[in-house]
Amino acid sequence: MAAVAAVDAVAGAIPSPNIWRFPDVYEVENQAVDPELVIEHTLQGIRPWRDAAILDIGCGTGFHLPRFAARAHSVIGVEAHRGLATMARRRVCHLRNVSVLTGSAQRLAVPDHSIDVAHARWAYFFGPGCEAGLRQLARVMRRGGVAFVIDNDATRSTFGRWFQRALPTYDQGQVDAFFARHGWDALRRDICWRFERRADLEAVVRIEFSPEQAEQILAEHVGAYVDYAITIRVRRY
Repeated sequence: MAAVAAVDAVAGAIPSPNIWRFPDVYEVENQAVDPELVIEHTLQGIRPWRDAAILDIGCGTGFHLPRFAARAHSVIGVEAHRGLATMARRRVCHLRNVSVLTGSAQRLAVPDHSIDVAHARWAYFFGPGCEAGLRQLARVMRRGGVAFVIDNDATRSTFGRWFQRALPTYDQGQVDAFFARHGWDALRRDICWRFERRADLEAVVRIEFSPEQAEQILAEHVGAYVDYAITIRVRRY
């Protein structure tokens, strides 16, 4: 994959400096995250993907789209960064049941009540300020559909400590309360980063944190494995 321009995005998009600037390294991160498929098993246990219409909001380069497509009736990826959306289309060009739209969570070009499963993984839905996207979800979800937001849990795990250190003003309780007020349940799960090489972990840490923070993290952490706590937010419609 080639580098992409960080400014090549739809109006109103919230910048994602890791994947927008370093899609190649983010691909390595995607390959290392959750090797035991804890997230997938949790989602499928709540709402199976088979024969579903799936919406992946903030799909990036389309890493998850083929896996959805293997079971779903149809899959729509939405990505605010035009360069990444182009990469996603290339990735799924052989899959007839997948399409990729350039757009934002705040303005989904998706028909009303057409989606069975919505998925957003570390994309857009970060608590207060995402109300416009929540309204769009309420519009596009079918009755009986389920939306999932995969989020960090800053209260525990090695990665949680790194995350809290990088964002000391982040208030996990406030974010949890926001989603609860909007009808979302929260499931706590434990996953990990498992890299084949230490150099891959180092590259990923350097796109996820500031240069100073990254070097501090790498100086104190040994190996290529990181325990990682997450919150899976669930909303039934």
